[in-house]
Amino acid sequence: MISSTSVPRSRRRRARRPLRAAVATVATAGLAVTGIVMFSTTATAQADTLGAAAEQSGRYFGTATEAGYWGDSQYTSILDSEFSSLVAENGMKWDATEPNPGEFNFDGGDQLVERAQANGQAVRGHTLVWHAQQPGWTAGLYGDDLRNAMINHITETAGHFAGQISSWDVVNEAFEEDGSRRQSNLQIEMGDTWIEEAFVAADAADPDAKLCYNDYNLDGINAKSDGVYAMVEDFLARGVPIDCVGIQSHLSTESDLSTYQANLQRFSDLGVDVHITELDVGGSGTAQADVYRTVTEACVAVERCAGITTWGFTDAYSWRGDETPLPWDANYQKKEAYTAILDALNAAAGSNTGQGSEPATAAYEQTARRESPLVAQLA
Repeated sequence: MISSTSVPRSRRRRARRPLRAAVATVATAGLAVTGIVMFSTTATAQADTLGAAAEQSGRYFGTATEAGYWGDSQYTSILDSEFSSLVAENGMKWDATEPNPGEFNFDGGDQLVERAQANGQAVRGHTLVWHAQQPGWTAGLYGDDLRNAMINHITETAGHFAGQISSWDVVNEAFEEDGSRRQSNLQIEMGDTWIEEAFVAADAADPDAKLCYNDYNLDGINAKSDGVYAMVEDFLARGVPIDCVGIQSHLSTESDLSTYQANLQRFSDLGVDVHITELDVGGSGTAQADVYRTVTEACVAVERCAGITTWGFTDAYSWRGDETPLPWDANYQKKEAYTAILDALNAAAGSNTGQGSEPATAAYEQTARRESPLVAQLA
């Protein structure tokens, strides 16, 4: 790791507007807001959509989508009415946005942002850097050439969407199951500082977006989540800009969730938000519903759990379609899982414990005044 010597931070991270305030602003501006019901912090009414139910406790409930599905009117009716946040399945990844070096195509992301804004929904950005779905031309880059390409990609992409993204998955899936760094081309060519450099570049390109590290199998206290925890703790201690951890939560009815909430809580206690970013649960019936309920209840019980995103919402378009993992079946019928989620969110109504997109806590603000030498070099 680089030196922990700290220097004065030249630019404080600006406070983020809470999601509820952003949605309210869109609504009062006269944009078409469909299915989003605004509640006060003392609301006791039972909301009838996932987004509205989550909003009651200051959280969001979102889903992943792509423009290719939008020709299906049943699909878009649910997409536009049930969710308060959207994320692109593939349209904002490196191979989609920079197919040739220095040549950018943001059409997919722009379409998603436009749809979300028209419906008063927030947008999560996914993902700036990942070992997979890199454009083919990166395979011929080594050392500083790859580093410069990565930083330029982050700068251009996050800069293009600046002010329109609530949170970015800056780096995706960079750890092995034993808690060590994945030996991807990124790690091999750039060494241990590459993740830090990615966050610094993203912070410079869009200071208002929350910056997340995102990974799978972080669903409990285990070797992998320990490794990510240690990285986040180190980043905060040295003032490296990081705001949140994304817990993907690709689960099944056999998943061990005995330490799920405790894991969310320990990251929250560090002073970062936690986001459940890619939730789906292989299975069916009551067993599947129970997993969705457990995850939702864990999120609403943890103060800094900002919200939940399912990776799609209908089995018709799921990457795990054979496992029927989503709250709507392939014919757009709500499952028992949907009711379990909605009931858990409504049960938390009025608690207002969620951080949503609130500014960081005092603990984070203290570390935000410091930064590593690398941050100073790249500022």
